[in-house]
Amino acid sequence: MSGLGNPKVLFVIPGENRGSSMVFARRQAETLREQEAMPVECFYLRSRTSPGTLWQEARRFRQTLQRLRPDVVHAHFGTVTAMFSVLLSGHVPVMITFRGSDLNVVPRSNGLRARMGRVLSQMAALRAERIVCVSHGLRDRLWWRRRRVTILPSGVDTEIFAPIDRREARQTLGWPEESKVVLFNAGHDPLNKRLDLARTAVEALGQQAGAVHLEILTGSLEPARVPLLMNAADCLLVTSDAEGSPTVVQEALATNLPVVSVAVGDVAERLRDIWPSAVTKRDPRYLASALTTVLNAGQRSNGRSRAGEFCAGRIAAELARLYQEIARGTGHRTRHSWNITRFSLR
Repeated sequence: MSGLGNPKVLFVIPGENRGSSMVFARRQAETLREQEAMPVECFYLRSRTSPGTLWQEARRFRQTLQRLRPDVVHAHFGTVTAMFSVLLSGHVPVMITFRGSDLNVVPRSNGLRARMGRVLSQMAALRAERIVCVSHGLRDRLWWRRRRVTILPSGVDTEIFAPIDRREARQTLGWPEESKVVLFNAGHDPLNKRLDLARTAVEALGQQAGAVHLEILTGSLEPARVPLLMNAADCLLVTSDAEGSPTVVQEALATNLPVVSVAVGDVAERLRDIWPSAVTKRDPRYLASALTTVLNAGQRSNGRSRAGEFCAGRIAAELARLYQEIARGTGHRTRHSWNITRFSLR
């Protein structure tokens, strides 16, 4: 371990260090450094599909391990990211966070690649020292090692995602004060997020709630703008086919933005006792009815009262405790590791 007693942790994050790609994992690293004084470095896995790039990434990863000598490797997704981590970490214990599509069946994108990804997730779980699932539903998807699972959402920085005056937010964005705005997060996967259903539901509103605009958040949106948009909007709409624990719902709760959602991931649990908000059927008529009720209420929700459950500080403290436990048990794991360190990647 490092001199101060905190284990050194290497995050393995798929994608690049920019935009909204895995921004919640990057924010976890920042919170751990700032709040827990945890030495955390991020390794960004630049490809999960190209054999040539994966080979190059394997060499770079081994070089990073040799330089950093981490106590724990934390893979922030299943599928190839998790398998890459457990295969190449040698005797360094690995923790995996499963987030949703790495274990969930996604009906509209369930081709061979998706199925193979889920198999890789399950195989990687066998070699993980500890597992984090962002919801109970994801833990139930595991074929084995459920006793090693800790349930932890990704967490939200409640200082960044905090209520501000709606009128002030709209003036900053240049939105008219009288319009009603429904926020929808399409991200990088509008097919699974069901942008088609969201549009149909808003169209089905007719004039029941007056003129309503659907504001779509795409994967290219600068993350720093999201809190402002949530404070300016009137409601968040969630229509996904499959989710783990949608961070966007937690962000909405932290800003007191009402939510209308289908029953997906842990949303029903998150919205329990939150008003105005609703969980309803995956049907445009029911979604339109719930949106009408929420929009006509014309008020912010009491969502921030639940923020203590998923605030970034609490999640970071729990992760720090898990890293300590894993690092203290490193010596017991060495003889069980796959002996791949003898293969040179230089």
